[in-house]
Amino acid sequence: MNLDILYTSLPMIIIPFIFVFLGTFVIKKLAFQINAVDMPRNRHIHNKPMPKLGGLGIFLGFLLGFMIYDKPTPQMNSILIGSFIIILTGIIDDIVELKPSAKLIGQIVAASIIAFYGQILLANIDAFGIYINFGIFSYIITIVFILGCINCINLIDGLDGLASGISGIYFTTIAIIALIQDKSGLDFVLTIIMLGSTLGFLVHNFNPATIFLGDSGSMFLGFIISIIALLGFKNITMSSLIVPLLVLAIPILDTLFAIIRRLLKGQSISTADKFHIHHQLLNRNFSQKATVLIIYAVDVLFAIASIVYVLKDALLGYIIYGILLIIIIIFVSRTNVVFDKNTNKNK
Repeated sequence: MNLDILYTSLPMIIIPFIFVFLGTFVIKKLAFQINAVDMPRNRHIHNKPMPKLGGLGIFLGFLLGFMIYDKPTPQMNSILIGSFIIILTGIIDDIVELKPSAKLIGQIVAASIIAFYGQILLANIDAFGIYINFGIFSYIITIVFILGCINCINLIDGLDGLASGISGIYFTTIAIIALIQDKSGLDFVLTIIMLGSTLGFLVHNFNPATIFLGDSGSMFLGFIISIIALLGFKNITMSSLIVPLLVLAIPILDTLFAIIRRLLKGQSISTADKFHIHHQLLNRNFSQKATVLIIYAVDVLFAIASIVYVLKDALLGYIIYGILLIIIIIFVSRTNVVFDKNTNKNK
């Protein structure tokens, strides 16, 4: 590990952390003034109006970090433009609640800017002895990948501190691997800045939360996570592929389960319900805080497995992944996260 990079990175975490932590107090007041407030409804867990403009604070922390520690390039410009579109779409949704199709358009525009203007692409893959060059299809694949990451984080955002905490674990994991491998490129800079910004917000967002991420926050976190993953995909090997995807195992699996569950019921995949992983744990009488900490713990185990796989012992990494997979299979078999057993019994 290069200690110079470590010492340089500490202010890149601390400054955005302090800025977002302090700025969020102002954003809470602003949210109430512009009616970016989440009112209690049937499928919600909170029982009082909550400001939901948290993404704005994280975004401003990200901008501050960029202005101090980075410089304009076509790639960075595309990230800034795409981020602005994502944040603007999210803020509008936090105020007036857009239709899913309108949010999707905003997401596609932002993702297209990354692919076509920034040329940040998932262009090829080399894993398990197989090499595939996506060619012209890399643009579509990249856009779909970005949309997938955005909506994975968006869907998991159902409890205090859940999405922001999982994102923080992701940024921490990527930062640890980058530091040990002495990497200091754009993906590392983004990771460190976002780590500080996300943790600064998490102080306000962890249970009992005083502000929510809102779609502005969950979509922005997913958007930046996808870009960091793509920037690490310069040469797609098993290592660069497995780290970003498996550190996000919980939101990815939750999204996959939700899609399967809704298709089996003949519902639209955008239909909201209360069968997500966190709902299943709450149904077993775990508190909000305990539920979030359990999911954190599983996500940390996936992160540790990824670190072990990349930096130490691939076989040991596979063993840890396998154990976690067995735990997840048992969890699925004993809950309604995919199949609504109560409905089947009634039939």
